[in-house]
Amino acid sequence: MKANNNDNDNNIRVVNKIAPPHSTTNGEERKPRGLRVPQYAYMKAPGVAHDFQVGDTVEVYCDHEKNKDRVRGWIHGIVVQVDNKMVAVQFRSNVFLTDGWMVPDRILWYPLGSDNIRPVAKKSGKREKAIPDY
Repeated sequence: MKANNNDNDNNIRVVNKIAPPHSTTNGEERKPRGLRVPQYAYMKAPGVAHDFQVGDTVEVYCDHEKNKDRVRGWIHGIVVQVDNKMVAVQFRSNVFLTDGWMVPDRILWYPLGSDNIRPVAKKSGKREKAIPDY
């Protein structure tokens, strides 16, 4: 019988071994070893193609009014808010959502990496034109 008990003790499998809590000898916080890099899975590099700032003039591809007709194309707008993921652009003419609703405050939000928003090239030496009302 004793031989069977020894065999059972040898067949014990450790599935999850719990380590004792880390303690410091002089009360200081434990310093991490090496550089810890957060793990993110990106399809492409997380760099932003354009650095939009509040007050920048941009062009946006959307549905808007031009000469009292609804058209889809590029229209000038002004960046009114920027956060870490989105850009808010306000327009002087009416703009529409893709499902047809007019946006009452004339502000559309776009992701930073969207292909439907681009900065307007600044003309050197000339005064900026005002954005016309359509």
